[in-house]
Amino acid sequence: MELVGNTFFFQWEVSLMIWLQSFMGSFETALASFISEFGEELVCVAVIGFLYWCYDKRFGRFVGLNALVGIVLNPMVKNVYLRRRPYFDTPEIKCLKPIKKDADIYNIAAQEFSFPSGHATNAVTVFGSAALYKRKNRILTVIAVVLPFLVGVSRFYLGVHYPTDVIFGWLLGLVIIFFVPWLQKKLKNDKLLHVILLLMGLPGFFYCKSHDFFSGYGMLLGFVLAVDFEQKYVNFSNTRSALRSVLRVVGGIAVFFGLSAVTKMPFSTDFLNSGEMSALLIRMVRYTLVVFVVIGVYPMLFKYTNKWFEKPNS
Repeated sequence: MELVGNTFFFQWEVSLMIWLQSFMGSFETALASFISEFGEELVCVAVIGFLYWCYDKRFGRFVGLNALVGIVLNPMVKNVYLRRRPYFDTPEIKCLKPIKKDADIYNIAAQEFSFPSGHATNAVTVFGSAALYKRKNRILTVIAVVLPFLVGVSRFYLGVHYPTDVIFGWLLGLVIIFFVPWLQKKLKNDKLLHVILLLMGLPGFFYCKSHDFFSGYGMLLGFVLAVDFEQKYVNFSNTRSALRSVLRVVGGIAVFFGLSAVTKMPFSTDFLNSGEMSALLIRMVRYTLVVFVVIGVYPMLFKYTNKWFEKPNS
């Protein structure tokens, strides 16, 4: 299935991006790429993982749920507007950090659509949620403002988003971090909340054609199932030990990406990248399994690893 997409922009966006890129050298590109990473999947997993596995489970669940709702809703909006990335139609704009490095930068199925920016939404939902949960922490408040701003600017600096992609990505993130907690307070029932959030994503199955929606929906489904499973059957304890925290986060990231790779093995790369509905549904199931294991099953190991740190009786 070949995706084509739509082209629309304001001239000031193109002019601004070309002007900014005219000042970019290797250092500026590297710096913008580094900042952009704070909206990437790996950093989001690490931050949510640290909060959930180590610092405070409730805190981690709060941030994780908001972030995953954003990961579902963002591609649902993208698949309505189908906006092509800036460099597709303006050769003067350089693509300095493609979404998929190993794919053709003009392959829309691989590089996905542009509006709104997923990195901008991710940065707001993760770091904004953290600041919202810890309202009195001024440092988190500053981070929640500065970091998403820098991430967003880096995205059009690198040529992969228009400024309006970033602005609407920020706005979507803000709506999510206030709407989801508000809905939770109104309902006072986490299971009902999870059902409603999953139902909100169902329309995407009828029109979304890009991989990111199915990945996101699978992650959200895996998360809500895992939270219930962990509370009933695992109920692990958080830790303030720096070493234990490092081991838990590194182990969790390894399980996440390792299991992601393993679940791909039964299928050919051509099939997984085909865009066929069967491939997209398998992608959803894979991510459901991965997140369920990482959030619900992986913490079962903590009670065994805790024994490594217990002092023998003298």
